[in-house]
Amino acid sequence: MSALRDLVDVELGPTSWLEVSQERIDRFAQATDDPQWIHVDPERAASGPFGTTIAHGFLTLSLCVPMLYELLPPVDGMVVNYGVNRVRFPAPVPSGGQVRGRFRVTSVEDTAGGERATVEAVVECAGVEKPVCVAELVLLVLPDISPQTAS
Repeated sequence: MSALRDLVDVELGPTSWLEVSQERIDRFAQATDDPQWIHVDPERAASGPFGTTIAHGFLTLSLCVPMLYELLPPVDGMVVNYGVNRVRFPAPVPSGGQVRGRFRVTSVEDTAGGERATVEAVVECAGVEKPVCVAELVLLVLPDISPQTAS
């Protein structure tokens, strides 16, 4: 499980660009029961503070997972979310925005049954000066004990 140890202090990324479509925003709003008009009402949002609908901050944060997995080498075991520290959303992602991520593993520690990795994440959006999400992801790397791999 030491693949992540080899990545400590290595800049990973950027990832491929990923579109944050209005459809994706609407699905996230429905899934999280957060239909605030700045996210789901393009007509009203056009005259609102951002001039368009914007992605939920937590949608932007959740996109860190597929973006990080795009960059990580195969890991023996499974990687699960353990927590997130110091999350900030310095700028919004407009509907239709293209985002990508940059990551840096800052530490990997042994834990009971696996490893705990801390990863700095920065998500940027094309045409937006500031990052749209900055966070410290905490991941657990655990042995794969699924029925297919159990002896």
